[in-house]
Amino acid sequence: MKNNVLIIGGGPAGLEAASGLQRLGYNVILIERTTMLGGHLASWDRLFPDGASATGALDGLLARMDGVKCFTDTEVQSINRLEKSYNVILSNGITVLADAVLVASGFDLFKAERKEEYGYGIYDHVITNADLEAWFASGSDTRIDSPNKIGFVHCVGSRDEKSGCRSCSKVCCATAVKQACEMKQAFPDAQIYCFYMDLRMFGRHYEDLYLGAQKEYGVRFIRGRVAEVSENVDGSLLVKAEDTVAGKPLKVTLDLLVLMAGMRPSAAGRRVGGLLQMPVEEDGFFAVRDGILSGQRSQLPGLFLAGAATGPKTLPETLADARGAVTEIDRYLSDVFPNAKNYKTLVRERW
Repeated sequence: MKNNVLIIGGGPAGLEAASGLQRLGYNVILIERTTMLGGHLASWDRLFPDGASATGALDGLLARMDGVKCFTDTEVQSINRLEKSYNVILSNGITVLADAVLVASGFDLFKAERKEEYGYGIYDHVITNADLEAWFASGSDTRIDSPNKIGFVHCVGSRDEKSGCRSCSKVCCATAVKQACEMKQAFPDAQIYCFYMDLRMFGRHYEDLYLGAQKEYGVRFIRGRVAEVSENVDGSLLVKAEDTVAGKPLKVTLDLLVLMAGMRPSAAGRRVGGLLQMPVEEDGFFAVRDGILSGQRSQLPGLFLAGAATGPKTLPETLADARGAVTEIDRYLSDVFPNAKNYKTLVRERW
């Protein structure tokens, strides 16, 4: 008898875990609340540090989904813990008796309009990293019109007590540097500025990306927070900041300002968590049983977590976390349902 595993979330973590569990012989049901699979990856154009195609990465994940039952435009209506399983009623009317549940609900981008001093939603030429990535993919955005001076503001909604998030979003620095290089490629004569607190370029080849931005593209990095943004009569932006290296205030007139919105807990994930009273950390992301030895196990039996549901992660980290969740789920189900071992052994031998 196959064990049922329900995966909540069709982003990279959910897709990677689904294909892994399917190969191990489990009956996998994946639900996604939106109309398409892929999460934020589906709306991205290029990935750091080497500019790999986001579409290519997503296609690779989807190609391994044969045999997985996927339901889009579907959410959890109710979920109740039974003796060894979860009874889950979905918004499409289907009821699933799941022996294990994986929450891979991803993240939401910080709502940049909350930082009123930056003018997002007020001034025409203030956009977010997601807006810019959409422009890279489509080439269509009336706010981006041959800019000569472009600025990037790091840590928007991250490492900010006033925004309710002290932690780092991990991807903003590398994304800003990647996008700065791409804008220089699109507009070779443009002057580009990055306003940062401190650069956290921790991954392999990330430092090369940063050095290349300076040497090959002439991106100017200014250490210090942007204090205020206002709009001039001609529609350009006056940015007031502090250069903490030079130790003096700075004013720069820009044609375009890009806000690097950070990762926040998914509202959809929080709703599911509320149905089960799942514990969360101070930052709002789900708490795990043990951050060292059981990073994919929740504090509830048979309920697992993967990807950005437990905090900001890069795409490689998200995929690795999903693979870890596959291992944890397999170990749990083998212990709780030992009679299913013979079937899974046969599947693995054939695979």
